Amino acid sequence: MSNAPITVLGISGSLRKRSYNTAALDAAIELAPPGMTLLKADISDLPLYNEDLHTDVYPEMVERFRKQIHAADALLFVTPEYNYSIPGVLKNAIDWASRPPAQPFAGKPAAIMGVSPGAIGTARAQYHLRQVAVFLDLKLVNKPEVMIGGAKDRFDEAGKLIHEPTREFVRQLLVSLHDWATLLKK
Repeated sequence: MSNAPITVLGISGSLRKRSYNTAALDAAIELAPPGMTLLKADISDLPLYNEDLHTDVYPEMVERFRKQIHAADALLFVTPEYNYSIPGVLKNAIDWASRPPAQPFAGKPAAIMGVSPGAIGTARAQYHLRQVAVFLDLKLVNKPEVMIGGAKDRFDEAGKLIHEPTREFVRQLLVSLHDWATLLKK
């Protein structure tokens, strides 16, 4: 692994205060390898996508989010699974950011992980997000796939990821993202 510095923008697809997915993003921030700075995006104030709101300029909060994506060397999506797919709030954020001009996702290295109380740990949502990523021209890390099931047994009451094998899996994903972003920078 190279220690070349990269900045990663983490995007949680959950707005819930005690979200396991936001807690997993917090764990990723803590577990970031040397050379990686992982920042957290706030998508809670983005309006519902409506092209009428984008005349000559984007709404201020949308422009802020687009600039964060542009500035990042890579992205980390942390998605819950709602109704076998990605949550509307995450899709809404992606829809806003992906509008022309200068779509900020194109060519950007990215990784996906997710947490659920169920056994399959957001697998279906992650595969849907991968389909969206193809259109956005994101360059996704293929492995490891981090699908954290059984959330209540992996996090403590304060929301800290305490399951060491899962923490190691998150570390491996971040190392892969770091290496992938470094390779694509060359």
